[in-house]
Amino acid sequence: MSPLRRRVPTWSELRPLVRVEPPTLARNAAALRRAQTIEDLRVLARRRTPRAVFDYVDGAAEGELSLARSRRAFADVEFRPRVLRDVRDVHPGVELLGVTSPVPLVLAPTGFTRMMHTQGEWAVARAAAAAGVPYTLSTMGTVSVEDLAADVPDVQRWFQLYLWQDREASAALIRRAAAAGYGTLVLTVDTAVAGQRLRDVRNGLTIPPALTARTLGGMALHPRWWADLLTSQPIEFASLRSSGGTVADLVDRMFDPGVTTDDLAWLRQEWPGRIVVKGVQHPQDAAELVALGMDGLVLSNHGGRQLDRAVAPLDLLPEVRDAVGPDVPLLLDGGVLHGGDIVAAGARGADAVMVGRAYLYGLMAGGEAGVARSLEILISQVHRTLRLLGVSRLEELGPDHVPPARHTRDVLDAEPFAAP
Repeated sequence: MSPLRRRVPTWSELRPLVRVEPPTLARNAAALRRAQTIEDLRVLARRRTPRAVFDYVDGAAEGELSLARSRRAFADVEFRPRVLRDVRDVHPGVELLGVTSPVPLVLAPTGFTRMMHTQGEWAVARAAAAAGVPYTLSTMGTVSVEDLAADVPDVQRWFQLYLWQDREASAALIRRAAAAGYGTLVLTVDTAVAGQRLRDVRNGLTIPPALTARTLGGMALHPRWWADLLTSQPIEFASLRSSGGTVADLVDRMFDPGVTTDDLAWLRQEWPGRIVVKGVQHPQDAAELVALGMDGLVLSNHGGRQLDRAVAPLDLLPEVRDAVGPDVPLLLDGGVLHGGDIVAAGARGADAVMVGRAYLYGLMAGGEAGVARSLEILISQVHRTLRLLGVSRLEELGPDHVPPARHTRDVLDAEPFAAP
């Protein structure tokens, strides 16, 4: 056999292989197009926002074990696909609690959203409306219930409530939300006191961000973020009379640690629509809440931001489904960063999931366009995962597609995100 003979390729041979993107001034849009995962958006977000702001979104309570467990639970999922199924058309859309969504997804409530990007809740709501995904406005939001409803009237909107010590103020707020057309009230019940979020403590984060020696130094690293902040309308809580200090200070000052199931009867009288309870972490609590007439439940450890060492919602899901039966709308919140996570939750018994960090990374990375990109990524991943599982409809999902994990986790080895 003759040895390989080298030659110089001609330009006509090389030209079809050249894929050089032309220079563009729209660098942000190009970077978002290149993002293929939520982790890609997280990397962009970390570059573009000050450390204290990024850590507020990225971090969790104390040793961040609850957050690690939530992510590890999804990482331990083993899919069992079926083959030779017709998956030319998949139908992952859902209808629950008065809303519809192209995939089993509702955008979770997040506080102080305009700190991440000055477009804040407006950007999130516009992207959600464009994608057809419901959005939940937070009590601790930076846009009022009336302004969001007026500015983004076509978004399917829920309102999230923390019960305050001042009950008349709580009642007035939910009356405003009902008048503005919010169809479902999401009552968060896992904040008797604020969790100890050590990243925020160490970063000296206050609400709103203070111009300290540390933050002034950070201006040199993120001048565009600071210029945007300082030249926009002041960031403040739209529904709270009291602000200032840390988030923990605000929670401990305003939220009511004495809330019990007795308060649900009062809430039912005040709120004319559906009530969903968020923060359920025990099957017995779930059964009691259903018996009290709650319309739906969200299994959530608050993204790991409250009680550390809490159970991973995905692990808890089958027990709660057994406790409440097949007909109660059951959502899962915590650790969802991939469309495959959404599918896995559905196979374990959830009707839908809520995501917070996933879209906030997009918001920090690129405002409304970044949120839209995060939704594009998640929706495409859901479609791809279903097809590769051999499933065309959500009703076909079941435990045989996602059996229980076969090994014991060492949560101390779980690192859900890169070190800050």
